[in-house]
Amino acid sequence: MTALPVWPPRSVAVLATLAAPTTAPTTTPTVPDAAPQTASYAVPHVVPVSAPVRAGDAGILLSLHRAGRSLARLRERPQVALLVLPEDGAAFTAHGTARIVAEPMAGAPDFAAVEITVTEVDLHRQATVTGDEGPEPAARVAVLRQLAAVRLRCRVAALGRATR
Repeated sequence: MTALPVWPPRSVAVLATLAAPTTAPTTTPTVPDAAPQTASYAVPHVVPVSAPVRAGDAGILLSLHRAGRSLARLRERPQVALLVLPEDGAAFTAHGTARIVAEPMAGAPDFAAVEITVTEVDLHRQATVTGDEGPEPAARVAVLRQLAAVRLRCRVAALGRATR
């Protein structure tokens, strides 16, 4: 496993947990009176997390509000993913197993301390963009804003035609 990168304090993160599997139809029957086929899916849930703390090369500590449902999901299914979004843009996702290590937390009784034992790290670093590799991020954002404006104008025009 790649060691966890170091990130600045107070970085923002997003914790993904899994709810208990639910059954959902996968196909609509083509034969009259046939039962639909179903499959079991674990539904992901994401919550923002502020200031996750690096605890060695393979550990992360974070706090979760005790009134939230994330703790219940962790108890049921401890597999998690944490997307860390540092200000420097070197985002990464840490996959692993979570366990509640303090509930309530000393000095913060509304929160529980959670430790993630990381088993895999996906680095989302982008190489510095130069030359023919493409436009800088600000230029890409400008292009996306232009595209959004064009799409909005097309929708407005289509609504105008539909009401005539």
